[in-house]
Amino acid sequence: MKTRTMNQDFHTTARTLSEALPYMQRYSGAVVVVKFGGNAMGDADAMAEFARDIVLMRQVGINPVVVHGGGPMINEMLDKLGIKSEFVRGKRVTDQATVEVVEMVLTGLVNKRIVQAIMDEGGRAVGLSGKDDDLMVCEADDPDLGWVGRPIEMNVQVLRDLMSAGIIPVIAPVATGMDPVETYNVNGDTAAGAIAGALRADRLLLLTNVPGVKDGSGQVVTALTPDEVRAMIDDGTIAGGMIPKVETCLDALDRGVRGVVILDGTVPNACLLELFTEHGAGSLIRAKDLPPRELR
Repeated sequence: MKTRTMNQDFHTTARTLSEALPYMQRYSGAVVVVKFGGNAMGDADAMAEFARDIVLMRQVGINPVVVHGGGPMINEMLDKLGIKSEFVRGKRVTDQATVEVVEMVLTGLVNKRIVQAIMDEGGRAVGLSGKDDDLMVCEADDPDLGWVGRPIEMNVQVLRDLMSAGIIPVIAPVATGMDPVETYNVNGDTAAGAIAGALRADRLLLLTNVPGVKDGSGQVVTALTPDEVRAMIDDGTIAGGMIPKVETCLDALDRGVRGVVILDGTVPNACLLELFTEHGAGSLIRAKDLPPRELR
């Protein structure tokens, strides 16, 4: 005969699940695109925790789409091969040798690790790149950057087909060009924003290594409108590497995404905290000036 002592932790867990119910109902059937950054991947435990959260999202009726980066892994491989790499305005300068390494690392090593992690947690996942079924067709983003692409055509039907079958798409940000022999390295945030826009996603979650957009006093701003974001860029409150992130957010909103969140992917269960709690977990940017965590 088994016995156990009920303690406060059990009651807290039950209360948390109960309080999450209206948020689970609100997001049932919604498309949520999650950008999983190289820095947020962390170690094997962090990967497993992220995968478990994605599987849970699918279990309660959300349609998650994972778009991943892999900058640290690319840097490691480039170093091993003796290929120098530099960045301009936050983006990797990508020559022909570099783009081959980027494709190898992202579509092979990183993509399949994430797919396997999701499957290990009981989910169904398929790994893709922007090349598959012409998911992303790009043109050169900037002559100074080489083979870095900007999506100009999107074909997301393959993602809809996978989601309809209960399968979680995991996408590496490598794309083809108008000439099919071209291969482009696409910034992970840019790719996630373009995919979320093409799917008209309910949410785009950008997992980073910072807690969100901060105001002049260093406090995280939990809810913002596009106008407020632009004003913070103009007055210098938003600066440096945060500018391209919020510009991705604004572009995604223009494409039809309902809301974009910048949040710290190193925080345990960050996606679940954002979606299933009243307080959320990062900075939510939405086109409509409505209460930040509404259920409708």
